[in-house]
Amino acid sequence: MINFIKNFRNDEDGAVTVDWVVLTAAVVGLAIAAYGTIETQTNLLIGDAATSVGAEVGK
Repeated sequence: MINFIKNFRNDEDGAVTVDWVVLTAAVVGLAIAAYGTIETQTNLLIGDAATSVGAEVGK
């Protein structure tokens, strides 16, 4: 029983899996944040372009 406890304590296979899950979650979170920023800025750019085109057409 003592050997089982020592082996269980020294086993690090699960720790590697947890590291990968945490890193993957961080990458996904950053991708979502970047998408939100890009979407917002793109919509602002489209709105500005539409305003400029509308002003030129109205002249």
